[in-house]
Amino acid sequence: MTVAPPSGDGGGGGDLVHVEPVMGTVVSFRLRPGRAGTTAAQGAVATACRRLHELDAVFSTWDAASPVSRFRRGEVAVAEAPAELARVLALCEEIRGASGGWFDPWALPGGVDPTGMAKGWIVEQALALVRAAGVEAALLNAGGDVAGFGGAGGGPWRVGIRHPWRADALACVVALESAVATSGSYERGPHLVDPRRGEPVVACASATVCGPSLAWCDGLATALAVGGADALARIDALDGYEGYLIELDGTERATPGMPFVSTQDDARDRGAPPGQ
Repeated sequence: MTVAPPSGDGGGGGDLVHVEPVMGTVVSFRLRPGRAGTTAAQGAVATACRRLHELDAVFSTWDAASPVSRFRRGEVAVAEAPAELARVLALCEEIRGASGGWFDPWALPGGVDPTGMAKGWIVEQALALVRAAGVEAALLNAGGDVAGFGGAGGGPWRVGIRHPWRADALACVVALESAVATSGSYERGPHLVDPRRGEPVVACASATVCGPSLAWCDGLATALAVGGADALARIDALDGYEGYLIELDGTERATPGMPFVSTQDDARDRGAPPGQ
């Protein structure tokens, strides 16, 4: 994803920018301190980064000694793990029901794996710490999971969704009020698993969900990436959430309220699916 300032902002003078390697990716921060001041904003970023690393240590499936890895192997119960694990699993149950089972961490090989929404939830926790510092506006981007809030008098952030077949082009631009997440196989290959078959699947080129909670957007984008049109219909039925799907043949589908910034013809350089 690419990010532009809120409409009406001339460029970003006075903005605080930071990039933190964590969770196997990088989390980029962009803050407009406002009345909180630069010192408070810098302190908020430092606090948020510490929290990112703390939660990464809980949920990392790459670390065999992490609480989530031990839980997956049956070595600890939920009650014996950090409280954050129970919170995330409870959210997973809610999203599983809302998605019609297209998001189902309990149906994945190797034991329950909340990775499909945990990154979004972790970024939300970091953003909450930034918000608590009283800064005017902030945006956090964790490898396609984006959450933020705007400043006084400013319009929404504008987030560009990468074209699945052209790394130098955008599929669309959306207005971000709270959160947006994108899932697909164009960077990592067929890493998503169809929970109904228990096998890796490439069911679409790109799946994007916007809404009030990044944790929900993250989980629903995973569902949309494997469930396609059926999952999109389920997202359309949820209050506050919108979805945008690019199928493997280039067909595009979106829920009626998807917050595109401009007409789709103007906002994107379409390109074509490989081999066409």
